[in-house]
Amino acid sequence: MLQIETPAVLVDLDKLEINLNDMASFSSKQGIALRPHIKAHKTPEIALKQLESGASGITVATLKEAEVMLDAGIRDIFIAYQVTGQDKLNRLKKLITEADLSAAVDSLEGAWFLASAAREAGKVLPVLLEINTGLNRCGVLPGAQALQLARSVSEFPDLYLKGIFTHAGQVYGAASEAEVAEIGRHEGQATVDTAQLLKREGFPLEVVSVGSTPTAKIAGQVEGITEIRPGNYVFYDAIQVGLGVVSLEKCALRVRAGVISKPAEGRIIIDAGSKTMALDQGAHGTEVVAGYGMLINNPGLTIPKLSEEHGIIQSSADRDQEPAIGDQVEIIPNHACVTVNLTEHLVMTRQGQVIDSWQVAARGR
Repeated sequence: MLQIETPAVLVDLDKLEINLNDMASFSSKQGIALRPHIKAHKTPEIALKQLESGASGITVATLKEAEVMLDAGIRDIFIAYQVTGQDKLNRLKKLITEADLSAAVDSLEGAWFLASAAREAGKVLPVLLEINTGLNRCGVLPGAQALQLARSVSEFPDLYLKGIFTHAGQVYGAASEAEVAEIGRHEGQATVDTAQLLKREGFPLEVVSVGSTPTAKIAGQVEGITEIRPGNYVFYDAIQVGLGVVSLEKCALRVRAGVISKPAEGRIIIDAGSKTMALDQGAHGTEVVAGYGMLINNPGLTIPKLSEEHGIIQSSADRDQEPAIGDQVEIIPNHACVTVNLTEHLVMTRQGQVIDSWQVAARGR
């Protein structure tokens, strides 16, 4: 194993490109757009690769992410987040002026803020109505509630209701592959049904969009869906493996850690803790991974505990089969998106060799 200063976050470019091309191929065959969510990687070089592989534009969660991507030359940006508050209007106005921007809305108050920024920018801002298909976070309910808000939004001359979107994040609490599939089908159908209702009422929606990596290829097959917005698919991670979405071999991102201590039988200490891998064991639901990541090529080792700078490995392997002090191990983290946000640079590799270092330019933004 090539020695690298640890802890480090490594990305296998070959696997990354396979993942990008696979999702782009799926969307192309379905005849739908791919608008990936860059919060998974926050890295302009990866966003540009996504566009090169066939993505129609990108999705972001924050104004700051949008600014970083615009600085990298990416103009077609959807903010899938409720942008409110007077303090953000000036920055939003600048983005409306400089980018091909669209934004999320799920309330009359939110529409007022967006319309104010658009009016000051002298442009009409396309907006997408957020639908709650089970996550119970943001979004109006499908059906009548969505129609009521659509009518309210349409009264703002500075806004254009371009479409609707949803995110079935509750899938991360699924207990089986069958439940993942059920959530994906519901996500797609509930969104399409609402879109059809709005169209019958005179709203010519261009975009009917669904998100989430586990459900992208399920909801994306529902007739009437026009766009998918997966994010984690660029890397995949232990949670995706635990949900049965992919095999371990598809995971492009790994944490390289060094063994720093073996203070007792069955206990191994590494230099990657919660400040490297975070404490995520399964978003929006039950834990789907035993411990805090999957160790590669080290059977019998698990990570039941993390301190800030220490990872505690529990070993059931023979002592002579354990990594020694000074050795390095590789871990598929539970949640790649959070892991990326904790590091300044991604160590890019091909066939085990370091070829570059990419700045996580939107980290913490």
